[in-house]
Amino acid sequence: MLKIVPVAFDSLGVRSMATFVETSDLKILIDPAAALGPVRYGLPPHPLEWLALKEAVAEIENKAKAADVLIVTHYHYDHYDPTKPEIYRGKTVFIKHPVLNINKSQTERAALFLQAIRGKPGKLENADGNCFQMGNTCIAFSEPACHGADAKLGYVAQISIGDGDEKFLFSSDVEGYPLFNQIRFVLDEKPNIIFADGPMTYMLGYRYSYTDLRVSLTNLTQIICGGWLKTLVLDHHLLRDLNYKQKIIPLYEAAQKQGVKVTTAAEFKGLKVEMLEALRKELYSSA
Repeated sequence: MLKIVPVAFDSLGVRSMATFVETSDLKILIDPAAALGPVRYGLPPHPLEWLALKEAVAEIENKAKAADVLIVTHYHYDHYDPTKPEIYRGKTVFIKHPVLNINKSQTERAALFLQAIRGKPGKLENADGNCFQMGNTCIAFSEPACHGADAKLGYVAQISIGDGDEKFLFSSDVEGYPLFNQIRFVLDEKPNIIFADGPMTYMLGYRYSYTDLRVSLTNLTQIICGGWLKTLVLDHHLLRDLNYKQKIIPLYEAAQKQGVKVTTAAEFKGLKVEMLEALRKELYSSA
C-alpha cells in the first residue's frame, strides 16, 4: 500500500514540492529541497516564512535519512539543495539527466551538483525516460517535459510510482500541464493519485498567458475524466495566488461530476493551508 506524505509545499509556507512516498518495500524522497521567493510585492521574505523554511529543511533532512531512494526532477533550488550533499550518502539516487534536454542554467547547476555529491550515492542513475523495478515497486520516469509552456526554463522529469494496484504520479514543474505532450505520460500511467504543480496563475497575463491557463484546464480536465484518478493535489505555483480557487472553477466542477477530489498538499496532509508568500504583504502590514 502506498503512503504519500507531503513534506514541504507552497501550501505549507515554502516554495517546494518535497514528497515522501512509502511503498511495501521502499522509502522514496522526491525533490529534497525548499526555498523562499526572494521578492514578492517588492518585499523580502517575512520572518514567518524564514521559520517555515527552517522547519521544512529540518523535516526534509529527517525524511532523507529514512529514505532508500532520493530523486531530483530538475535543477531549481526549490527542488534540490546543492548545499546538502550529505543527504545523498549511501542512497540510490535518480536525477534529471544533467546534459541532455536541459537548458544552460540547469546544465551548469547539474555539473556543480554532481561534483558536490561525487562518491556519496550508493547508486546514481539518470532518470529521463527510464523505468526501474525495485522489489515490488516500479519507478517510471517520463521523457523530459517542458518546465511550463516552452523550454526557456528547461525540462523536468515526471515520476510514476507503482506498488500493486496503486499508482502515484508526481508532475514536477509542468506549470499546470499547458502542453499535451506533458499529459501523455499521465494518460499512459493512469495513476490513482497525482501531485501536480498547478497553473502559474499569480503571473497570469505576463509570465503565464491566458491561453496557457485555458489549455491547462482542458488538459487537467481530460486527466480527471479518465476514470482512474481518485485524488488530484494541485499546489506549488498555484498556491502563490490568493485567488487560485476562482481561477480554476471549471476544474472543480469537472472533478465533482467525476467523483475526483481536488485539494492542496496541506489539506491532503490534514493541515491548514498556509500561503505565506502570497500573504507576505498582509504579514508585514500586521506586524
